[in-house]
Amino acid sequence: MGKSVFDGVFDQLDRAILDELQVNGRISVADLARKIHLSSPAVYQRIKRLERAGMIRQYVALVDREQAGYDLMCFIRLSLQQHSREQVEVVIAALADQPGVLECYHTAGTHDLLLKVIAADHRALERFISDHLMTLKGIEKIETSVVLNEIKTTTVIALK
Repeated sequence: MGKSVFDGVFDQLDRAILDELQVNGRISVADLARKIHLSSPAVYQRIKRLERAGMIRQYVALVDREQAGYDLMCFIRLSLQQHSREQVEVVIAALADQPGVLECYHTAGTHDLLLKVIAADHRALERFISDHLMTLKGIEKIETSVVLNEIKTTTVIALK
């Protein structure tokens, strides 16, 4: 089992702060301090330390994709013809600027890359695949799975 950063670097109060911030990133320092029974200045200093340590990467507003006009979400698996670092870097660079690509993972196994993609509709998805993915050199195979229903979506990481 992997070693937790809480093994000596951070304590249970840091964990409580992170647990609360993952549920509500807009909670005030004063409200957070009341919840975990610590002074506001102490909570503020702990939050700043967690940010400096890279434990807190950023604060965001989670936008509902359907309300934003993206009715379709899918996972696209890409297989490369050549399994070299250069080829992977070229494809990743080409995908990095695509606004519909929410996530991109370099994976082991049958496929080389896994993409989480959103599109307004099936025509927009088809355009993305034909105009962007199919034009990338070195792509051997493209497999797309359209999401019918989101069963579980979370950004909360259970801290150990």
